[in-house]
Amino acid sequence: MYVHNQTRIGEIFLVGFKNSHNLKNVLFTFFLFIYIATLTGNFVIIVLVAITRRLHTPMYFFLSFLSSSEIMTTTNIVPRMLSVIMKDGEVISLTACMSQFYFFSASTNSECFLLSVMSYDRYLAICHPLRYISIMDFNLKLNLVFWSWLIGFTVTIIITNLVCNLHFCGPNIIDHFFCDLAPILQLSCSETSMVEAQAVIFSVPVILLPFIFIIATYIFISFSIIRISSSAERQKAFSTCSSHLAIVCTYYGTLISVYLFPLKGHSPNLSKILSLLYIIVTPLLNPIIYSLRNQEIQAALKKYTIKSYK
Repeated sequence: MYVHNQTRIGEIFLVGFKNSHNLKNVLFTFFLFIYIATLTGNFVIIVLVAITRRLHTPMYFFLSFLSSSEIMTTTNIVPRMLSVIMKDGEVISLTACMSQFYFFSASTNSECFLLSVMSYDRYLAICHPLRYISIMDFNLKLNLVFWSWLIGFTVTIIITNLVCNLHFCGPNIIDHFFCDLAPILQLSCSETSMVEAQAVIFSVPVILLPFIFIIATYIFISFSIIRISSSAERQKAFSTCSSHLAIVCTYYGTLISVYLFPLKGHSPNLSKILSLLYIIVTPLLNPIIYSLRNQEIQAALKKYTIKSYK
């Protein structure tokens, strides 16, 4: 059915998870549960930050936008992935494939900047507490979020436009569960070296530099934590920072390995596993690590939960 030809293809077949027919019900249930938990956790954060006056601070302001980015990423990928699992593959139009790639890439790029903004906010709060309020004012908050989204979506427009100008003549089979850059380029019969080079070039300021910036801020934060006199407070701070850093390293590490330093000839299964880390795992863990373990979030959640039962 899907044969190589020299006419421009209009449909693409997403293979999904091959050889998983006997496990498709288990996979469907597992990923559906994670998707619902991810949406619930991130929506709870957005609502609590919006309605709780005590949470109207820069840290929670940035967290609510991070949750919005996570919702956009997972909702763009997971529902179709669930369909692909149940149908043992699915045909989608080339236009739908490109749209999925654009919105996934845009939300991912924006999240890279948002995470660096959040680390900068924590750096100011911990390392420069006396100047924090004067530096992180309302205008700076808005500008940081605005430019994070604007740059993320603008960079993606450039790459997507280059991809759309390629000629796709088949085969029209993508051995993946969503339309990512590398699988899409494999369908092109045009020269793709320019697109690949541009993708790597943009990955440096979008992925690598924010990651280096985050690591640098956490180093300075660690120095400040060491100077805390109370051992209990110091241990608590280190525990929180290590949890944040573990999630950040997982997220950026997989992005760097997939987009900045892709391993030539690696198996599609490895690519799928790496993709699951930043599409499924981190959106689930981010609200838990960044917010739901936070005492102020817990207090707000308990307050409104008790009110709902009265």
